[in-house]
Amino acid sequence: MNPTLGLGLFLAGLLTVKGLLKPSFSPQNHEALDQAPEWKGRMAAKELARRNMGFGFKLLRKLASTNPGRNIFFSPLSISTAFSMLCLGAQDTTLTEIKQGFNFRRMSEKDLHEGFHYLIHKLNKETQELKVKLGNTLFIDQKLQPQQKFLKDIKNMYYADTVPTNFQNLENARQQINDYVSEKTHGKINNLIKNIDSGTVMLLTNYIFFRAKWQYEFDPKLTKEEDFIVEKNNSVKVPMMFHGGMYQVGRDDQLSCTILEIPYRRNITAAFILPDEGKMKHLEEALQEDIFSKWKTLMLHRVVDVSVPKLHITGTHDLKKTLSYLGITKVFEEHGDLTRISPHRNLKVGEAVHEAELKMDEKGTEGAAGSGAQTLPMETPMPVKINKPYIMIIYETLTPSILFLGKIVNPVGK
Repeated sequence: MNPTLGLGLFLAGLLTVKGLLKPSFSPQNHEALDQAPEWKGRMAAKELARRNMGFGFKLLRKLASTNPGRNIFFSPLSISTAFSMLCLGAQDTTLTEIKQGFNFRRMSEKDLHEGFHYLIHKLNKETQELKVKLGNTLFIDQKLQPQQKFLKDIKNMYYADTVPTNFQNLENARQQINDYVSEKTHGKINNLIKNIDSGTVMLLTNYIFFRAKWQYEFDPKLTKEEDFIVEKNNSVKVPMMFHGGMYQVGRDDQLSCTILEIPYRRNITAAFILPDEGKMKHLEEALQEDIFSKWKTLMLHRVVDVSVPKLHITGTHDLKKTLSYLGITKVFEEHGDLTRISPHRNLKVGEAVHEAELKMDEKGTEGAAGSGAQTLPMETPMPVKINKPYIMIIYETLTPSILFLGKIVNPVGK
């Protein structure tokens, strides 16, 4: 029986403005970053972030078309990181497919991996106001004997941990991996891997999570139940948060949508894109990797009365199926070429699972002091009420890099 390379992607991303998970992730090896000039890594990361934005929108369109009427939530960065790691082990058409599907084409492998190295290094931070963690782990069967260069590269470039695993006992291996995931996510994800294919010798996991405080928190006393219009003649009751303050807001007449940015503290922002009635499909089709630069020219900093629903949704995606729609198939097949991982084995990706959870409410970190009051100019507030299906983008503003991307059609549904 040919061994398979099982790839399990998990996103331990409870996106929240309350307390959160705390995986023990502390990058140790910064040699690769120290050796390359900082500016080269930064430029590669900016280009990578732009391409990853294009991939994220492409995947959103595909998931939306195959899951009509359902909420969609995932991390383009998390998924791309895992498959970029696979590029270190892939060759020929297998490598070409991955680079094509993830918008890595015409980007040198050196720039690709240095860009991810820079992003992981810069994004992983922990303060009282912001916590972002992006981590990678390889579970490797003792009999695999992967190339030392592959192991060294994933450690140096991606800070990936390696965990010895006995895949001869699949149930014990599954339990070990799920226990590891549960520990890293403080019990938030307990049973990610449902089963492992016979013959698996390696499994890759990737996680990202984010916790932050709103720059200006919502007052829970102002939250009240209101209607959210799911479709033309159908609405649901949702707890709607309210805050009046200074926000970046704009109108894109070409895409028939309103854009509102609600900043977290530090350099993370949530963008809410609200299409006009009947224009969601038009918006989805028009989202491209350069859309942010266009929107920045349309945004004004002004007084806005913001109404946005509280959220707690989970998204689980079978990437093996979804990525095949984007032309990525060989890495999942027997004749795929992953010989830079192990030249003497016929390896393939056996499983690719991506799980994301989103929680959004009024508060900041538990026990923290409330935000200070804003001094607002004397002008009539512009009302922006997020009370119908919308696109949401959580992004790091300096690159800018999309951490999470979602389409919310029902804040209290799936």
